[in-house]
Amino acid sequence: MNEIDLRELVAAAAGLQLKWEALGFQFCFIGGLAVQHWGEPRQTNDVDATVWTQFGNERPVIDRLLQDLTGRIENAGQFALINRVLLVQDSRGVDVDVALAAFPYELEMIRRAEKQPFRDEQLLICGPSDLIILKAFANRTRDWQDIRGIMIRSASLLDWRLIESELEVLANLKEEPEILDRLHNLQSELKL
Repeated sequence: MNEIDLRELVAAAAGLQLKWEALGFQFCFIGGLAVQHWGEPRQTNDVDATVWTQFGNERPVIDRLLQDLTGRIENAGQFALINRVLLVQDSRGVDVDVALAAFPYELEMIRRAEKQPFRDEQLLICGPSDLIILKAFANRTRDWQDIRGIMIRSASLLDWRLIESELEVLANLKEEPEILDRLHNLQSELKL
């Protein structure tokens, strides 16, 4: 879907939140919506969320999600089992990317998430420290632009001990320890 008004994204996320809370899912919103709140606002065209599945319990969660959402690709459920992300659309046609969370860090991130004001809604989004961890781990150019904005706008809310300890583990798992160096360089540049 092309450019979407932020109101549509917030409405879509609020609808998902209502449904997922009723189902007892553990989840939070990440990505562009979280950046809108904690960083420099930018255009985003989809809703990014993470839903706790654990390892081995993905299929029932995927099947339940697909009862309310439509796959954007052929065999979206099978793709999600392999790639740990379910690519779907809601009934309005808003694209939704649902990451299937299974690592202890992801569960802790979800547990730390709090509802934050978005227009007339309260959306359960990850905190700014967790958003930096996720963005640094993804390690794309756009992510580093987002991290800069989060560090500027939400500096006083950042838990650097959490960021450092979690990101060190994740960067080593990814065999990209230079991620931490890049983050430290940005901290120095911004004098944080």
